[in-house]
Amino acid sequence: MFNVQLSFTNATIFQFSSSFMVQHHLQLAAASSHGWLRATPSDGHSETSVDKRWDSLAFNPVKTDYIYVMKSCKDGSFSNGGLRHYGNIEISPSAAVLNYGQGIIENLKAYKNKNGSIILFRVEENGLRMRVGADRMCMPAPTIEQFVEAVTSTVSANERWIPPSNKGFLHVRPLLMGNGPVLSLTPAPEFIFLIYVTPVRNYFEGGLKPINVVVENDIHRATLGGVGNIKAIGNYAGIMKAQAKAKANGFSDVLYLDSIHNRYLEEVSTANVFFVKEEQFFLALQEKVL
Repeated sequence: MFNVQLSFTNATIFQFSSSFMVQHHLQLAAASSHGWLRATPSDGHSETSVDKRWDSLAFNPVKTDYIYVMKSCKDGSFSNGGLRHYGNIEISPSAAVLNYGQGIIENLKAYKNKNGSIILFRVEENGLRMRVGADRMCMPAPTIEQFVEAVTSTVSANERWIPPSNKGFLHVRPLLMGNGPVLSLTPAPEFIFLIYVTPVRNYFEGGLKPINVVVENDIHRATLGGVGNIKAIGNYAGIMKAQAKAKANGFSDVLYLDSIHNRYLEEVSTANVFFVKEEQFFLALQEKVL
């Protein structure tokens, strides 16, 4: 049982044994009146049914065991977070996230090492990015420490859903959203921080392979002065049309141009793009369409 932090390019790799982390993070569970649960690594589930799924993993949501939920207080702080059984959540029809898109997401990966330990990479950096995005969207956010605790707690409680290293990884999705009711264009009076996880297959099975992308001339991924530099939930719906058209024509993804000159390469749908030119790496924004 151990908890080791390894320094790596100004970030942190968290490596821990599941039994240690579950025992430690169950202290976060609040009283049963709040609906929080005390989880164990297996929690009485059969491992056999899970093991059979590794070969059929895709990029679809899988109903795992637990989610993490924490709500904001009147002063904007977050407290009394904990684990709950995976399931639907209640939300007001007039919630700010539904009516005005006041919400942001994060993405992390949890891997299972060959020795059985679980590896997470630079969790604190994702927590910092969420706080930066929250500030831009007029939202309070959990502290970085709360973010890290919540992620490791959720991953530990869902340990049985982490595929073997050669089969895939556990996709970790933190959400921060304005669930309080509003009618006018104003920040929500209440916010909820939620984490769910789902197992997915490796991106590049069988090694790295070339993909075909199409340059999009009309639809833009981000605009000057907008929120393209943060992970606002509304950033992605606007490009679904271009992505669907590209895939219908046999392309893997879309390469977007800048919104000012419409000639500089920017990024693909959900990732940055790098180019190698004369043995040097370049960000996409530094390259022109020839």
